[in-house]
Amino acid sequence: MLTAEQAKRYRTEGYFIFPDLLSQAEVEQFVYEMERICAGNTVAQHDASRLEMEPSQPPNGTKVRRIYEPCTYYEVFKKFSESPKLIDTLERLLGPDIVYTSSKINVKPAELGSVVEWHQDMAYGPLTNRSVLAILIYLDDADLKNGCLQVIPGQFRMLDHSRDGIFQGRITEPLDTSKAIPLEGKKGAAIFFNGLAPHASSLNRSSRSRRTLILGYRAADAYPIHVGEMSTRGDRFARLVRGLNSNVARFDMDRVFIPTYPKDTKSLYELQDLSRRQELGRTV
Repeated sequence: MLTAEQAKRYRTEGYFIFPDLLSQAEVEQFVYEMERICAGNTVAQHDASRLEMEPSQPPNGTKVRRIYEPCTYYEVFKKFSESPKLIDTLERLLGPDIVYTSSKINVKPAELGSVVEWHQDMAYGPLTNRSVLAILIYLDDADLKNGCLQVIPGQFRMLDHSRDGIFQGRITEPLDTSKAIPLEGKKGAAIFFNGLAPHASSLNRSSRSRRTLILGYRAADAYPIHVGEMSTRGDRFARLVRGLNSNVARFDMDRVFIPTYPKDTKSLYELQDLSRRQELGRTV
């Protein structure tokens, strides 16, 4: 049950923590299913539409970086994405008409897991209003050593993610990261955060994995702003999970940055890596 304090924090700071959204039995079930999905896959042989492997591995490397769309392809996760436990809370935050948009599991293997630089989710797929959020659920105990989520509270304005007119997948305008808050938590804890909340996570420098299930939702009147094929692809798994579809788009921002992608990139990881390599090339 969402508390008044959690709802207030979401409205004023853009996030809140639900310390025990999942029971230990639910965490174990999700981890078992996740390991079943990953089993037997290698860099050389895996379904790239379902999995993304960690780079810098040999062809027989088995470390997975991301599982795509668990809440679409696998029943245990899909059932959870539509559960009253989630949707009742979301109704307090987004209103009565709610659309599921996407999901993923970020794995962050021990001593290898990739860095995620500062960004806002909504920059990747701009919408007509701010009623969009993600739920990040820890499937392992998470702290700074193994790359817990970090957020900058109180940011409700879209920030620029482009350089020379090309989308970089990371915030490019000056950002005061001294205000960043590490959101450490035990497995089963969930972080609800708005699509405009700047967030990041560091490399996993520990001997422990840091696995997270991430689900995205928006209000039914928060319509995608079409920016080409990436918009079509980004909304292809959307489905109504409560209430009614809206035939009216609501607007609540005076400006929205429109991403011009440098090429057809598969994920945030690839886009940010491309941006870093291009920046290095400019400075050498």
